[in-house]
Amino acid sequence: MLDLHRLRLLREVHGRGTVHGAARALGYTPSAISQQLAVLEREAGTPLLERIGRNVRLTPAGQVLVRHAAALLEGVEAAEAELATVAAGRAAGVVRVAAFQSAFLRIVAPAVRALAASHPDIRIEAAEVEVEQAAPALRLQQLDVVVGDEYDGQPRAVHADLHRERLLRERIHVVLPADHPEAGADRVPIARLADVPWAACQPGTGHREMHVRVCRELGGFEPDLRYSSDDFLILLELVRTTGAGALLPDLVIGYGAPGVAVRLPAEGEVGREIFLLTRRSRTPAVAAVATALRIAGDGEDVT
Repeated sequence: MLDLHRLRLLREVHGRGTVHGAARALGYTPSAISQQLAVLEREAGTPLLERIGRNVRLTPAGQVLVRHAAALLEGVEAAEAELATVAAGRAAGVVRVAAFQSAFLRIVAPAVRALAASHPDIRIEAAEVEVEQAAPALRLQQLDVVVGDEYDGQPRAVHADLHRERLLRERIHVVLPADHPEAGADRVPIARLADVPWAACQPGTGHREMHVRVCRELGGFEPDLRYSSDDFLILLELVRTTGAGALLPDLVIGYGAPGVAVRLPAEGEVGREIFLLTRRSRTPAVAAVATALRIAGDGEDVT
């Protein structure tokens, strides 16, 4: 009899690419993962993994098991959700949500408040996680709902096993110190900001890539990215206090930005889409959370 817990470990190793990666994600030691997978191989009667350098990959038998593991784990999740719903008489259970900072503040928090009144038997566990890390966790059933972002010209990967829907679209603004020479016009030419020090999110994030792309494509220069933070409110404060510039979206500007000038780029619109990701099979609780997030997003859409 194959053990469901060990099947989950196998799928996690497959998704992460290494035993160490799976161990970090699950809070186990690598040796504990390896021991459990060795037991699973004995149960299966055939090798399931083969080492390729520092990584591992599935054997054909391992691929068969992972494919069935996904269906089995999805079935268990559905059964647990249905039991919770039957016991409560309405949608119930735990829904794990991840979102980046500004969406967490402006979309997720209002949705959680609304759900507390409309669906009191749904427990929301929410965390601030960038979509680069959240999407793999969603596919591995460590999360249930992800709110992500996609900047113009920087498409996110498409996953056939995930459902994506748009929540809202927002504009990207040029944010400058209020006394900057270019701050007097309604629209600011990016090309005139080559000498400005910039504040942007950390390397490897969509915001950072957008910042570099906009300065190169619209301004014709390489930005001096002097300050880094994944906290947009910190970026606003850096503009206010250090004389830096930043490219920030509507969700951030919506909190108000005293002491800075908020302008649109003269060269054309730059924007991003905020989207919702779930697995294709939604439990009643996940469907209720998705609806609440959609309603909260409608209240923020600037298009």
